[in-house]
Amino acid sequence: MCGICGFNWDDRGLLKRMNGAIYHRGPDEEGYYIDRKVSLGARRLSIIDLSTGKQPIFNEDKSVCVVFNGEIYNFQALRQELEKKGHKFYTKADTEVIVHSYEEYGDDCVKSLNGMFGFALWDSSKKKILLVVDRLGIKPLYYTYFEGKLLFASEIKAILKYHEVRRAVNRKALADYLTFRYTPSEQTMFDGIMKLAPGHLMIYQNKQIKISKYWDLDINKETNKPERYYSEKIVEILKESVRMQMISDVPLGIYLSGGLDSSIVTAFMKTFTDSDIKTFSVAFEAEEPFNESRYSRLMAEHYGTDHHELIVKSDSIKYLPSAIWHLDDLDNDPTILAQYLLSEFTKKEVTVVLTGEGADELFGGYDEFKFMTLAERYKNLAPRFLLKSAVKCIKMLPNEFLNNFFTFASSLGEKGKERLYHFVDNLKNKEESYMTLTSFFSDDEKKEIYSKELYTFEQESNDYSQQISPYFYGCTKKNILNKLIYLDIKRRLPYHLLHKMDKMTMAHSIEARVPFLNHNLAEFSFQIPTRLKLNGLEQKYILKKAVSGLMPKEILKRKKHPFVVPMDVWFRQSLKEAAEAILSKSSICKGRYFNQDAIRKIIRNYEKSSLYYGRQLWGIISFDIWHRIYIENENIEKPKNIFQLYS
Repeated sequence: MCGICGFNWDDRGLLKRMNGAIYHRGPDEEGYYIDRKVSLGARRLSIIDLSTGKQPIFNEDKSVCVVFNGEIYNFQALRQELEKKGHKFYTKADTEVIVHSYEEYGDDCVKSLNGMFGFALWDSSKKKILLVVDRLGIKPLYYTYFEGKLLFASEIKAILKYHEVRRAVNRKALADYLTFRYTPSEQTMFDGIMKLAPGHLMIYQNKQIKISKYWDLDINKETNKPERYYSEKIVEILKESVRMQMISDVPLGIYLSGGLDSSIVTAFMKTFTDSDIKTFSVAFEAEEPFNESRYSRLMAEHYGTDHHELIVKSDSIKYLPSAIWHLDDLDNDPTILAQYLLSEFTKKEVTVVLTGEGADELFGGYDEFKFMTLAERYKNLAPRFLLKSAVKCIKMLPNEFLNNFFTFASSLGEKGKERLYHFVDNLKNKEESYMTLTSFFSDDEKKEIYSKELYTFEQESNDYSQQISPYFYGCTKKNILNKLIYLDIKRRLPYHLLHKMDKMTMAHSIEARVPFLNHNLAEFSFQIPTRLKLNGLEQKYILKKAVSGLMPKEILKRKKHPFVVPMDVWFRQSLKEAAEAILSKSSICKGRYFNQDAIRKIIRNYEKSSLYYGRQLWGIISFDIWHRIYIENENIEKPKNIFQLYS
C-alpha cells in the first residue's frame, strides 16, 4: 500500500514535492525513478515483505518499472505461474507480479489481478506510460493533461504542487455535488483534474492519451438455480475473499459497526485465526438509532474479539477542515468526521482494517432500491387518484409514524413528506423518481441558493436526466433492481463510499480492505435472481440466508440502519454556532456562488426538518472550507482545526 505520483518529464524537485504531499499514504519509505521521459514517485506503507518490497519495482532487465498503490491478493498464485514461465523475482512483495505479468501479457496483465490497485507502469523500450485503476474503484488515481504535460497521483494535492496547474472550481462538479453530495463521474471539483474511472486504463505514448475500459459487469446473467446453490456460492467466494485479504505482515483488525455486513466479515475472519481479532467501532453521545454501540458490542462479545470503541463528541466539528484537506475531491457527508477520528484511534493498534463496504450495492440493501422496485412492480395496480390520496393522508400523519417505514424518516420532517409526494407523482418517470429519492438540493432549492451567475450556468448545463437515463434503458419490473444496483456500483460506490473510506483511512496511514468487493463476488451477484435480493420487503434476503448460521438472530432480523451522525445534537451544541461564524466570513456566500439570505433561511428552517436541512447546511459549510483551503490559499497546507482556518 502506498501513494504514487508522476509526470512525463524530468524534474526531481517537483517529484519530491509531489511525493511529500502524500507522505501520510506511506510514511515508511519513499522511492523514485527518473529519466528524460518520465518521473515516478512512491510513498510506501509497508504491509507485505517489509524488508525488500521498496518501490519502484523493476523487471529483470529494468526495462519495466512500476509504482503501485494497493494490494494484489492473488499474488502468490500469480508468482508461481510466472516463475514456471521463467520469470525471476527479487522480492517477496505483491507489487513485483505486476511487472512480470506485464512482460508476459502486456496491457492485459490487469485482467489477471485480483485486488485493489492504482498503479503507474513505465515501459522504457516502448516509451509508454500505463495507468490502471482496479475494477470497482477501490483505489483512486487522478490526472491532468494540458499542453503535452501529463501529471498523475493518488491524491489531487500532489498534482497541485505543479505551479502551472490552475486552481479553479469546476462549476459542473459543484452542481453535481450539491445535487448528489459527491461528484458522480470522472470529473472532480477542480477544473481540469480528472479521475481515472474504475475498470479503466490509460496509455500515454507518442504524446497521445488513450483511455479504455478493460472490465465491466453484465447485469443480464441471471440464472435459475435452487436457493441453496446461491447461498453456498456466496459463502464460498466471500470466505475465500476474507482469507486472501487477511494476508499481512503487520497487525490487522476490522471496523465492526454491529450491522450485518461487518458482522459477516468478522464471522469469516474468526474461522481463519485462533487469536483475538481486534475490532473497532464508533459511537456518539446520543441515543439509538444514532448510537449503534449496543450492536457492535453484541457482536464483539459473540465472537470474543478484542473490542475498541471510540466516542465521537459534538465538538469534533473542529476537525472538519483537516478531514476535508485529506478528501481533496469534496464529499458532503458528516460521517467523514467519524471515519477520520476512528482511523486515528485505530492506528494505535493496527495498520490494516477490513470493512463491510459493498454488500448493500451487490445485494440490494438501500431503501431507494426497495422503493423504486416496489413502485415499478405495483404502480399499475392502483389507480393514480388513489395513490395521490394516500400520500396526502401520509402528509397529515405525525412524522414519527414514518419511522415504521424507513429509518430517520421523522428527522426528514415536512420536507421528507414533500419528497414522498413528488416520488409518487413521478412514478412514470424513473429518472425523476430516482432524483427525488437521492438528490440533496432540488432544482427549485438550487435556484434559490445560487448566485445569478451560477444559476445561469446550471440552467445551461443541467444534464441530470442524461446522466441517469442510460442506466434505465430497457428497464422493466423484472430487471429494475439490477439496473439500480449497477447504477450505484458505477457512481455512488466508487465516487462517494470508497472515496471517503480511502481518504479517511489513509489520512492516518491505515489500509482499508473490502472483502465484499472481490470482483468475482460482484460478477456472481448478477447471476442471483432479483427476487432473492429483495424478497417481498426483505432486503439482502439471500445474503442473510447464506450466513444465517453464523451470527445472532438479533443481527439478522435487525432493520437496515444507515450510518448517520446525530446531526440534531451537533447542531444545538456546536454546528449552528460554527455555521454562523463561517457564513459571516465566507466569500462564497456573498454572491460569488451562493445567496447568503437563502442559506440563512436554511438555518432558520432547520427545526422543521433537521436531517434534511442539516445535510444541506453541512454541504455548504464543507464547500466553503474546501474553497478556503484549496482555492483561496496559495499555500495548501493541512489546517489544524476550524478555528485556525477562520481566525
